[in-house]
Order: sequence, then C-alpha cells, then structure tokens
Amino acid sequence: MALYTSDYLKGVASKNKLLFENQKRGFSEKKVPENTEFDIFLSHSFLDKSDIQGLYQELSDFGFRVYVDWIVDPHLDRNNVTQSSASLIQTRLKYSKSLLLAISTNVAMSKWMPWELGYVDGNTNKCAIVPVSNERNPPNFFKGTEYLLLYPFIKKARSENGVDKLWVVESEFNYSILDNWIVYGVIHKNRKVNIYNI
Repeated sequence: MALYTSDYLKGVASKNKLLFENQKRGFSEKKVPENTEFDIFLSHSFLDKSDIQGLYQELSDFGFRVYVDWIVDPHLDRNNVTQSSASLIQTRLKYSKSLLLAISTNVAMSKWMPWELGYVDGNTNKCAIVPVSNERNPPNFFKGTEYLLLYPFIKKARSENGVDKLWVVESEFNYSILDNWIVYGVIHKNRKVNIYNI
C-alpha cells in the first residue's frame, strides 16, 4: 500500500462519524485524568481536522490509545494559549509513549508541532512521521525535507500472514511493526523484503 491519502482518511472519518461523536462526547462528559497513558500523541495542524479525525479512528482501530488535543481535551482553547493549557499539553506529551507527526501541506502553519516534536525527541526519541498526501496515487515511501528526514515514517502494509499492519520505516529494508517500536523503540535492520514494494 502507498502512503495515507487525505481522501482515504476523510473516508474513514465519514464512515465512522457516529462512533467518533460518541467517543468525543465521552471525553467531554468525563475529564480525562492528566496522568492517563497514551500510546500515541498525534501532532498535527488543526487545518487538517477532518484528516486527523480519520487518522485518529484508523490508529484507534489498530488498538492504540491516541491523544488528540481537541478530542481528548475539548475544553482547551487553541486561540487562547495559557500557561495552564501549555502545561497540560506538556503533561500529555510526557505520558504518551510516542509522537506521530501528521505531515500535510498545512504543517508549516502549525506553531505547536515543532515544539511538540522537540519535547518528545529530547525525552524518548520515539518520533515518527505520518505523511498525508493530497495525490490520488501517492508514492510508497516518504521523501521528507530538512529535519523531517531524521525521522522514520509510518506506512500501512500487509504482513507476511496477509494482515494489514502499521510499520515504522527507516528505509526500504529497515522497518518494524509500530506496536513493537512503541514498546521497544527498535527498528529491525537488513530485512529481506523491500517494504516499499508491499
């Protein structure tokens, strides 16, 4: 499979709209304790909200506990950042096992993403990119620019037993299943199968 596309993620969001609204309502009605652990802190541009809703659902369907600020902490006001709200985001980053950056054409508009990346990279080094393409036929690999090239990227592909899995990819022969990377932080080297071709 190629990288995630905006159209695919919007489709996931649309298909799961009722489920998503119920999840979001649950977070609104009951404040999530600050020391709640998440597998993934999903860093993104708010301009990509509909894509992020789909990505949140996709990651949740794979069994991950995912933090997205406007879903889990809907009381936060993005237009009025305070010391208190920044402190809460720091705490959420601290209690998240990894950080995934949803990279789209809107990424340059986000003031928070570089700060979130720097915080997690300095503490756990478990940071990866989730490229979101606007192309109908996106490439099978991420060709980032500047500092984004330092990080592996996420790709959805079939495992040897034919089941869809999420992979953390460093290069065509260096990759691991996302679940294992979150727990152990290791990317397996010199594999026999080129994941770009899967």
